[in-house]
Amino acid sequence: MKDLSLHILDIAQNSVSAGAKNIVIDIREDSKADRLSILIQDDGKGMAAEVVERVTDPYYTTRTTRKVGMGLPLFKQSAQQTGGDLTVESEPGRGTVVKVHFGLHHIDRPPLGDMPGVMMILVGGTTGIDWYYKHTIDEREYVFDTREVKEVLDGIPLNDPSVMRYLKDMIRENLGEIRGNEE
Repeated sequence: MKDLSLHILDIAQNSVSAGAKNIVIDIREDSKADRLSILIQDDGKGMAAEVVERVTDPYYTTRTTRKVGMGLPLFKQSAQQTGGDLTVESEPGRGTVVKVHFGLHHIDRPPLGDMPGVMMILVGGTTGIDWYYKHTIDEREYVFDTREVKEVLDGIPLNDPSVMRYLKDMIRENLGEIRGNEE
């Protein structure tokens, strides 16, 4: 995958498949430490220790539709190419946490990609799931929390097309502000 946002989408979709009701996506760009950190956390069904040990093996998958699982292995490889790494913590009945670290300015780090678009795919394509997306760039941060949005909308569905357009534009604009430019 050419953009990190597509890896995030893949893992978040795994969280949805695992029955998660609350999913956190936390991205931190730290210029001083030259580090990009991505955390994806869910309260889904979790995985047994033996599955966690093998989850970054490309020849291991729990899917029945294909015999390889490339999402996490490729994400880990991308991180390692920049001096970073990927870890997975999970426990049955308690959910899963995926942590990925990259060299922020490393020449081999893929671009972050379209996070506003990814968030709209996730929010619009799922019902009954609360999404918490936090993006920090140095000391500036932006938070998008569907629980807060639902309160403001007062019964209007999040996946209403006009709401989706507005939310995508809002996320893009706020990310541009914390980045110090217009996205």
